[in-house]
Amino acid sequence: MSNMPQPPAALIALIALIEDDPIVGESLQERLQLEGYDCDWFSDAEAALLGLDKKAYRLILSDIRMPDMSGEELYAALQQRLPDLPPVVFITGFGNIEQAVRLLRNGAADYLTKPLDLPTLLTRIRELLAQNAPRRDADRDVAPGMRPLFQQIPRLAPHQDIVVLIQGESGAGKEVLARHIHDALTPDAPFVAINCAALPDHLAASELFGHVKGAFTGAAHRHAGAFERAGGGVLFLDEIGDMPLDLQAQLLRVIQERSYQRLGGERDLRFEGRMACATHRDLQQMVRDGAFREDLYYRLNVVQFEIPPLRERPADILWLAEQFIKANASRVGRENPPSIDKRAREAMLAYDWPGNVRELKNLIDRACIFCEGEALSPELLGITPASPATGLKSTRNEAEREGITKALRLHQGHIQKTADALGISRKTLWDKMKKLGIDKEAL
Repeated sequence: MSNMPQPPAALIALIALIEDDPIVGESLQERLQLEGYDCDWFSDAEAALLGLDKKAYRLILSDIRMPDMSGEELYAALQQRLPDLPPVVFITGFGNIEQAVRLLRNGAADYLTKPLDLPTLLTRIRELLAQNAPRRDADRDVAPGMRPLFQQIPRLAPHQDIVVLIQGESGAGKEVLARHIHDALTPDAPFVAINCAALPDHLAASELFGHVKGAFTGAAHRHAGAFERAGGGVLFLDEIGDMPLDLQAQLLRVIQERSYQRLGGERDLRFEGRMACATHRDLQQMVRDGAFREDLYYRLNVVQFEIPPLRERPADILWLAEQFIKANASRVGRENPPSIDKRAREAMLAYDWPGNVRELKNLIDRACIFCEGEALSPELLGITPASPATGLKSTRNEAEREGITKALRLHQGHIQKTADALGISRKTLWDKMKKLGIDKEAL
């Protein structure tokens, strides 16, 4: 096996590479690792037979001509030794149609000839891994109120070049949705998340696109940027509304041409993955204010997912609370997780949750730490009957109703002008008016 440094633990989809040519083997292993796969390289068939039953490999990539055993002999031995043999792709520099037919009839996934066309190989690997991905009960992993939204994700599968725009309040679960897109469409490739609001101006371009050695003072080594690290997976750009205008222009080029250059580099690199962006800001208003590029906005606003705040998803509150309790118990090794008593459930359902899912998780984690009994109470959660959440919710609704009513009167009931003045979308304004019982005709 190669003595190359092991890839980071975050890399997924374990692939076994069986190749006796040291140049081809090292080159393929490096490329697979760059694409986000964890790859073990076996330099001969004997080493492969000893090592393949020690790990749960998702795919085997094997040469056919090897000094100690042929690929066909190795395949026959693996079929007997491994009851759950993963897909096997054969590569050879000596193509033989009869041999290819025999291998494919015997169950091999594919047969490719050298010199390898890397894009074809990588596409085939992604297809096979997706076809043989472990199946999960999607509904089990998704809050009830979010399931209709998440069920739309499979429709994105054929549209790799379309950017997904996720909008919603802070803490509502925008990154959770992005991760579900990744898990559903590219589960065996990386998920790379970048918070645009946290990028220092002088490092932002380097973090996204990478740089070559010597590109600027302090660039002592080549750096792989987020687009490169994402490989064929998902790049999630959170808080896209906080991206500087000059960087927005560079991002637009990547979306349009699917290519980019490292800082200081001259070679175009292809972006093979998917992109998802998220924001809690009103991008339309930012475009009008000159703070966001109009052409970029229209490229982002093709497929939009709007995540409702937690206060509008009452079915999710207790469901999420139970998941957080179980996760907390598992993390600390607690065999009997606490339940939620009746008073706490009522208080949670009445609370307005201004911090959304993030606030709920923090309150649950804190309550679990200090819970000495068998159930979480309103006092432990910090949502007590003495300061009922209904009062907070009522106060908030009254203030919101008054503000919207005043704005509507000021703009003679014109919905678009009112929405613009309030910094929200037209759809959001209509939803709020319906929720708060505001009839513009009666103003």
